[in-house]
Amino acid sequence: MNLRAVWAIYRVEMARAFRTVLQSIISPVISTSLYFVVFGSAIGSRINEIDGIPYGAFIVPGLMMLSLLTQSISNASFAIYFPKFVGSIYELLSAPVSYLEIIIAYVGGAATKSIMLGLIILATAALFVPLRIEHPFWMIAFLVLTAVTFSLFGFIIGIWAKTFEQLQLVPLLIVTPLTFLGGSFYSIHMLPGIWKTITLFNPVVYLISGFRWSFYGKADVSVGVSLGMTLVFLAICIAIVAWIFKTGYRLRN
Repeated sequence: MNLRAVWAIYRVEMARAFRTVLQSIISPVISTSLYFVVFGSAIGSRINEIDGIPYGAFIVPGLMMLSLLTQSISNASFAIYFPKFVGSIYELLSAPVSYLEIIIAYVGGAATKSIMLGLIILATAALFVPLRIEHPFWMIAFLVLTAVTFSLFGFIIGIWAKTFEQLQLVPLLIVTPLTFLGGSFYSIHMLPGIWKTITLFNPVVYLISGFRWSFYGKADVSVGVSLGMTLVFLAICIAIVAWIFKTGYRLRN
């Protein structure tokens, strides 16, 4: 493996994030703070606890997951779409760099930025509510696994998209609503029977549930199922990316 090539692409992607600190870091942190003001204060004053967890602390894993999913997708999709847009993708594909190295560099850069943002949001949340992390290893594991998985998903979107509008289509119209309806701000056990059953078809439920378990030891679904669903989605994304490079889908034209 050409580690110098991987490092060069990775370094460029990280440098781009630090050149746009306002958009990449400060904006999501401000949004998270507003969520705490609105949900933590306004709604938290009416809902004291959920499963024995103060409401303000209960929503922290959901807020982190919301930012992690959206930022992983947007970081990775823009990173690969922009070379397509300006035409430099052909130079990259003709360079002595393997497809695996390209994926590791771009997905690694996107995942790193998302993980950094997630940890910054965690530190911001600690200023508002008392937090505890009962399973720190699994918290980091879910954080990294989710960031890598959805960075791969974003990479796929970046290859598929033909316009900048299409880059925002999936995050805004699919991922964000699924995250809001996936138990970010409530437990799915609070839902009536039929809606609880319907919610279980939402894949984001398993991500949020597993991540919340790593904090408080409480989960809406089995932790093993949450981990398994994440690994299945990761495998699907890897298979799709492999197919894209094998066929040259929207890369060679």
